[in-house]
Amino acid sequence: MDKTCGLEREGADIPPATSEVSNIIRRQGVLKASQRQVAEELPVAFSYGGTTHAVMMASPQDIEDFAVGFSLCEGIIAKAVEIEAMDIQSFPAGIDVQMQLSDLKRDALTARRRHMAGPVGCGLCGIESIGQAVREFPPVADSDFTLRSEQIVQAAEQMWDLQVLHRATGAVHAAGFYQAHQTGGEILAVREDVGRHNALDKLAGFLLRGEGKAENADLARGVVVVTSRVSLEMVQKTAAIRSPVIMAISAPTALAICTADALNITLVALVRGAEFDVYTHPHRILD
Repeated sequence: MDKTCGLEREGADIPPATSEVSNIIRRQGVLKASQRQVAEELPVAFSYGGTTHAVMMASPQDIEDFAVGFSLCEGIIAKAVEIEAMDIQSFPAGIDVQMQLSDLKRDALTARRRHMAGPVGCGLCGIESIGQAVREFPPVADSDFTLRSEQIVQAAEQMWDLQVLHRATGAVHAAGFYQAHQTGGEILAVREDVGRHNALDKLAGFLLRGEGKAENADLARGVVVVTSRVSLEMVQKTAAIRSPVIMAISAPTALAICTADALNITLVALVRGAEFDVYTHPHRILD
């Protein structure tokens, strides 16, 4: 497992993930004053070599995981050590994450920016064709990994128990990694965010950094678990993590199913209690 060896970063006073607000609630036919925890969201800017690459609206926690995972899923890095320094600064207007890449990755990103700055044929973020909007990922490697039905149920139950921010606010998505083994399995970590893509980026960063419970994670024998619908990007991020299975509480899109099939990823969705649907590569799922 890759680790962020030698990563230098400055501390930052990151704002809390929730705030308490006053509201009026109606219960049993009566209006009354109350208070509630609500999720915070704020801009998080990712900059490489002093140039801002993207600004995301996100929940202000697990920012280092977010930065590493975003960099991986965007194809900017392949290993956490390729981010040689990280400076996280918090401002009233948001959070700024300044990253310094290794020479090879810095040059590759510079060339990529130069290519995107040229003439374009459509309006999708400076790319030259609509076909380039769907970035290619290598298929996940074949293995003998299988998952029993009760493990899918267990993973969903463990996810619910670990969604602290969702229980407090009811307003965020979650992504977790379920490490399967012969007698069951364990959710190694859950990352939550107001954005479903952000939550999965944060999980990817946690796994790539290889710290804590991620140190001995076997990505080829684990499952990405998400609480949102499964879209194209969620499947692509699972491929970047190199996990052979993604499971979701909600439903998939048609393009997500097609992409999961092409990337050799088993897509399990609509996990409700002991029931679920399998859309691709069902050979990995056993009764």
